[in-house]
Amino acid sequence: MRNTLKVQRAILDLTQEDLAKKIGVSRQTINSIEKNRYVPSTVLALKLSTLFKIPVNAFFSLEDGD
Repeated sequence: MRNTLKVQRAILDLTQEDLAKKIGVSRQTINSIEKNRYVPSTVLALKLSTLFKIPVNAFFSLEDGD
């Protein structure tokens, strides 16, 4: 799975720490999502969707083999 979280975060001029605080996770969690080392839970994906006011599939998409 790939994601556009880093791009979306940059559009709103948020640091990883800022975003982490807003959705109640650690900065390391945001970093791991952006580097595709961690697949967020449905709840976390929905929190991101709500915060950025865009659908979940604007952040995350499947790649071949997923």
